[in-house]
Amino acid sequence: MELYDVIQSRRSIRAYKPDAVEADKLNRVLEAGRLAPTAANRQPVQILVITGAAREKLKAAYGREWCWSAPAVIVVCSQSDRAWTRSDGKCFADVDAAIVMDHIILAATAEGLGTCWIGAFDAKALSSALSLPEELEPVVLTPLGYPAESPAARDRRPLEAMVQHVTS
Repeated sequence: MELYDVIQSRRSIRAYKPDAVEADKLNRVLEAGRLAPTAANRQPVQILVITGAAREKLKAAYGREWCWSAPAVIVVCSQSDRAWTRSDGKCFADVDAAIVMDHIILAATAEGLGTCWIGAFDAKALSSALSLPEELEPVVLTPLGYPAESPAARDRRPLEAMVQHVTS
């Protein structure tokens, strides 16, 4: 699939087939995340792939059954002590984690897989369920699997409402 087709066809999927994701597809998706740009190339992220019975223990962090019905869940965590920080104190750990997840989601779409960006979860409960060390903060997660639905595109703001050209 060509990049712009991938971008236009990506949807938030909330229903998944039970079919496992093939190892080669999963590895290509994860490799896309690994290759994502990060501030100063610090790569302050950890990508977790949750499969099998381990998905059950994550329900306390996000109770939507459709999420855990996917054959895999990917969690991207940031590690702020490894991240680049701008001179005004802005730490880019969460930005880097978001870029990594975006690459993962677009690569999954190119592979015919479904995802749904989820930030509305209980980070403390997720950290506890995964026994994460203190320095890792879960930033975003997505189910990963074959879509069992084909949702229509959602409305987007017009380009003119989002872009401002500054010339002087």
